[in-house]
Amino acid sequence: MIKTHILGFPRMGEQRELKTALERHWRGELGADALEAQAAGLRARHWTLQRQAGLDHVTVGDFALYDHVAHLIQLFGCEPRRFGFTGEETLLQRYFAMARGTATHAHCEACGCGAASGAGAPALEMTKWFDTNYHYLVPEFDSTTRFSLHPERLLAEVDEAIALPASPKVALLGPVSFLHLGKSKEEGFDRLSLLEQLLPAYEALLTRLAARGVTWVQLDEPILGLDLPPAWQAALRQAYTRLARNGQHLLLATYFSPLADNLALACELPVAGLHVDAVRAPGELLDVARRLPLERELSVGIVDGRNIWRSDLDAALSTLRQVRELRGGRLWVATSCSLLHVPISLRHDQALDTELRSWLAGATEKLDELRVLKRALWNDESGVANELAESRVARAARTGSPRVRNGTVAARVAAMPADADRRRAPFPARQAAQRRRLRLPAFPTTTIGSFPQTPEIRAARAAFKRGQLPQADYHLAMQREIELAVRKQETLGLDVLVHGEAERNDMVEYFGEQLDGFAFTANGWVQSYGSRCVKPPVLFGDVSRPRAMTVAWTTFAQGLTDKPMKGMLTGPITILQWSFVRDDQPRADTALQIALAIRDEVADLEAAGIAVIQIDEPAIREGLPLRRAAWGGYLAWATRAFRVAAGPVRDDTQIHTHMCYSEFNDILPEIAAMDADVITIETSRSDMELLRGFGDFRYPNEIGPGVYDIHSPRVPDAAEMVRLLNKAAEVIPAEQLWVNPDCGLKTRGWPETEAALRRMVDAAKSMRSLAQRHE
Repeated sequence: MIKTHILGFPRMGEQRELKTALERHWRGELGADALEAQAAGLRARHWTLQRQAGLDHVTVGDFALYDHVAHLIQLFGCEPRRFGFTGEETLLQRYFAMARGTATHAHCEACGCGAASGAGAPALEMTKWFDTNYHYLVPEFDSTTRFSLHPERLLAEVDEAIALPASPKVALLGPVSFLHLGKSKEEGFDRLSLLEQLLPAYEALLTRLAARGVTWVQLDEPILGLDLPPAWQAALRQAYTRLARNGQHLLLATYFSPLADNLALACELPVAGLHVDAVRAPGELLDVARRLPLERELSVGIVDGRNIWRSDLDAALSTLRQVRELRGGRLWVATSCSLLHVPISLRHDQALDTELRSWLAGATEKLDELRVLKRALWNDESGVANELAESRVARAARTGSPRVRNGTVAARVAAMPADADRRRAPFPARQAAQRRRLRLPAFPTTTIGSFPQTPEIRAARAAFKRGQLPQADYHLAMQREIELAVRKQETLGLDVLVHGEAERNDMVEYFGEQLDGFAFTANGWVQSYGSRCVKPPVLFGDVSRPRAMTVAWTTFAQGLTDKPMKGMLTGPITILQWSFVRDDQPRADTALQIALAIRDEVADLEAAGIAVIQIDEPAIREGLPLRRAAWGGYLAWATRAFRVAAGPVRDDTQIHTHMCYSEFNDILPEIAAMDADVITIETSRSDMELLRGFGDFRYPNEIGPGVYDIHSPRVPDAAEMVRLLNKAAEVIPAEQLWVNPDCGLKTRGWPETEAALRRMVDAAKSMRSLAQRHE
C-alpha cells in the first residue's frame, strides 16, 4: 500500500491574497467576517490542489492567519496574562494583539489590534523557526500558566475539509515541541513542568477530532532533530505513551535535521506512524526503515519542502523501492517538511526563462512529483513515462548548462590571499580612529537602514518595472524620497543617517538583481511572518558583481547632509540563507563567491568617501546546523565570509552589522570573531534579555540594542526606552552603546516612525544627561 500526503501547504495564496486581506483588516477596511471568508476560500483552493494530485489526505490545521504557533496558544487557552484580556475582545482581536502588540492610538477598535482604551502591551517575541526564514511567535510560560481546550476554529476547518469532500489529516505542533519552543517568563521556572497540565488538553482534542471523523493526526516534534537533554527525551516518552492510549492514529513528524541520538527514541515511541526527513537526513532512512516496527507506518519525506529545485525522480524511486521492500510493501511518500517554505507555483512564472523554469518546482509542482512517485511505485511507470523522461531531461540540462559555471569567479577564489579576511588593526586602534573621524556624541543614534515604503514609492517602482515610467523619472522620484528621508532624520536629530532604501524592493532581491548567477520570479512569494512575504532570489550559478550597486544612491544622500551617511549592504550569509540556493556545490563555496562580490561594493563605497558601512547579517544564526556537532564547520566559513566582505577598508571606516530575532548566547565567540566595529541587535521584545549574554561574554566592540519593536504599530514612550537603555548599561559599558530601533522601518508608516524616533532621540538625550551628571 502506497499513500501520499504533505506536512503543510503555503498560506498566503498565489497572488498573496491573505496578505492583502490581513493588511486591509488591520487598517479597518475589511471586517472580521470578510477576512475569515477569504481565509476559508484559500483553504478550500489549497485542499482542492491536494485532492487533484491524488493525495490520500488533505492537511488541516497548517493554515494560520499570522502564525501556527500562535494558533496553538489560543487552541490551548494559554494567552499571556500581561495582555490583560477581559473576555470582551473577540478571538481574532486577542490573536492579533498577541501577534502585533496593543497600541495607545485612538483607532484600536477599527484596526483590530485588540487594545483596550489606554492600554499598551508589546507583542509576543518573534524568532526564527529552526533554521528557516520563517518567524514564529514565542509562547510565554510561567507558574501561573494554565491550559484549557478551545477547538472551535480547528473543528470548523475540519468540517470545511470534510464538506469538499476530502479526508482530513490534522497537523499540529506536538506538546513537547510546543513547550520547548516557548520561553519561561519567570526566573527559575521550568516550562517542562507544565507537560502534565498540557497533555489533558491534547487528549481532549484528540477525542473531539475522532468524534469529527478524523482518522489521522500529525503531531510535529521537530525538536527530535536537536540535541536534547535527557529530561526532554523522557518528556517525549511520557507524552506519547499517554497520548497513544487515546486510540487516535498519530503520525509523529520530525524534519529539518538528522535524528542522530534520538533515532532509537523516535522509532520506539508508541505512535501509529513516523515521518522522517529523507532530504536533510538521507543517511538515516534505511536504519529507520529497519528499526521501526512493521505494524507502524513510515512516512518518507523524499520531496524537498525547503528548496525549489526539481526532484531527481529516478534517484527518489530507487530509494523508495529499497524502503518499500524493507517495510513489506507499505509506505507513505511525502514532502520532507511543510511546503510553507516554497512558493505555491513556478510552472508559469513569466519572469523566468523556459530553461531555468524547467529546473524548478513550487508547492503545486511538488504535489505533482508525489503523484508521479506514487504511481511509479504502484509498478505503473508506463503511466508516468512522460513525466519521468521530462525529469531526466531537465536534470541533464541543468548539469550541463554553461550558465552555471564561471571560470573567472573560480580563478579569483583560488587566488585569494590568506589574510583577505583580516582588518589591518585590532578594534581598539580602529575605534580610536573612527571616533576622531566621526565625532559622535555618547549614545549615538541611528536606524537600521530602511524607512517607510510609501504607496508613492511602490507605485513609482511598479510603473518603472512595467516600462510606464522612464528611468530618468524613476531616479528623480527615488531621489526625492531619499531627500525626504534625510531631511526628516536631520529634523529628528539622529546622529548617523541612512538614505532610507527607497529604491530597494527587498534587502536580498535588490542585490541579487544586480549580481550574476541569480534569477528572479514574478510570484515566487513565501511567508516570513504575519503578512510579511519575501520573494527569494534563485541562486543558480557562480556569483560575481558586474558593476557598483549602491554607490550612486549613497553618495547622493551623503551630498545632502554633513552628518555621516551609512552605506547599506546585505551580507553574504543573509543573501545565501534568504535565497533558494543551488544544491550542486557546497554552500560554503557559494557564500565565499557572494562575499567577494560584496567586498567589491564595500571598497567602492569607501573610495567614494562613505565613512560608515553596514553589512547586515540577520540570518547568520539561522544558518546554524541544528546539531551542535556541526556548528564549528559552519561558523568557520560563515564568519570568514563576513570578514572577507568587510576586509578591505581602512581603520577609520566603521563597519556595522545587524542581526535580529535570534538567540546569540551560544555563538558569541563567533559573533565577536566577525569583528564588526558596531553590531545592532533585536532586543526590545525580550526586554533586553538577549543583551545579558553579550555582557557576560564581555563583548569587546560597540553594540546597539534595539529599544523599540518595529514589527508592532505600538509606539512606546521615551521613558520606556530609557528603562531599556538603563538595563543595557547594566551589562554593557555605556561608552560602547548605540541607540536604535530593533530593525528596519520599511513596513511602518511615517507618522508612527517619526513619533517613535523622536522619542528614541529624547531617550538618548536623557541617557547623555544622566551620564554627564555621574561624571
